[in-house]
Amino acid sequence: MKEEIQVRPSSPADFDAICDLLGTVFHEEFSGELKDLEREIVEFDRALVADDAGQVVGHALAFTRELTVPGAVVPAAHISGVGVRPTHRRRGLLNRLMHRQLREIAEAGRESVAILWASESAIYPRYGYGPAASRLFLSIMNREVRLPAPPAQPSGSLRMADPDSVRTAITKVYEQLRPDRVGWSSRDERWWRYVLADPKDRRDGATKRYAVVHEGPGGPTGYALWRVKDGWNNHGPDAEVQVREVAAADPETYLALWRFLLGIDLSRSVTTRLAAVDEPLLYLADEPRRLGASMLDALWLRVIDVPRALAARRYAAPVDVVLEVSDPILEGNSGRWRLTGGPDGATCSATSDPADLACTVTDLGAVYLGATSFASLAAAGRVRQLTGNDPTIAFGWHRLPAPTEVF
Repeated sequence: MKEEIQVRPSSPADFDAICDLLGTVFHEEFSGELKDLEREIVEFDRALVADDAGQVVGHALAFTRELTVPGAVVPAAHISGVGVRPTHRRRGLLNRLMHRQLREIAEAGRESVAILWASESAIYPRYGYGPAASRLFLSIMNREVRLPAPPAQPSGSLRMADPDSVRTAITKVYEQLRPDRVGWSSRDERWWRYVLADPKDRRDGATKRYAVVHEGPGGPTGYALWRVKDGWNNHGPDAEVQVREVAAADPETYLALWRFLLGIDLSRSVTTRLAAVDEPLLYLADEPRRLGASMLDALWLRVIDVPRALAARRYAAPVDVVLEVSDPILEGNSGRWRLTGGPDGATCSATSDPADLACTVTDLGAVYLGATSFASLAAAGRVRQLTGNDPTIAFGWHRLPAPTEVF
């Protein structure tokens, strides 16, 4: 069938049309300050549009950033802004955009993995993305939760400020922690401006964003970003503290930040949508049920280059296994791969040896960050364990991935 709609690289001239498309698809308005922020981070040479006689009817974008994976930091294509205009659905445009994007990432050779947040979780497994990291949504009844008392002689103090005024301290803490926090992404100056930006039309009736920094004897050791949505009812004050991000270099700093957040005056609840599945707060609260934890999907990961991706990360235990991988889109990934490695490094190369385990590239993406296990996937019938050589323990990690931002 003749393809009347062209899929092509975008250009700066497409920006307004792209914003209009994404505003329609995601039911929000891109204008003013928000639009300026989006323009600053977009990489037009890594964006594809579907063009129907001059109208932008589809879009997919890749950001150039790094991702922390078990034991390493690797280049990772951060996929965003994927959508098709409602009038052009069911025409195969999403397939064309996603397939071309994957092939272009593979051909460029810079990144061996790609990641995204899924607006609809049923969509992206079709393109080889596996659910690689989850997150907790916490809705905390803060007046019914007690945390351990602080040390008799605290080693640091808290300083509250506007986020921009303490950006240097926040950046220092983030960069200090990032190499060991699986699921964290790099932030250059553009991304820090984007993350800390606080457009009024994104506040939904809440206050501006605040920052609190924990200062130790040697400098900053942690920070938190939050805002407050005011509320009153027949019982009195009922404000909600909305926590955006908490980063701490040590347990004392972590405890001090959460004691502060749970104790803000006139508040009766504290919420955060980006807590880690193994968040330490779960083990500090005297009433963990009052944290109101529920689990949601977070990062979806797609392996672009199987041998490079598997060799790039580290492994919790020695591993020598042959994986048989199937990939219907990037055919070069299909085949048998011998992975040999451990905590200090790894190698991966093609082999004709019999496979120990057979999986799809989607399943490989799901286990890559250490949150999902081969054993769980095998129990679900998703992978086939062909021998007794099970790599489940090796693919795990000492902490679960903890995504900190939606991009």
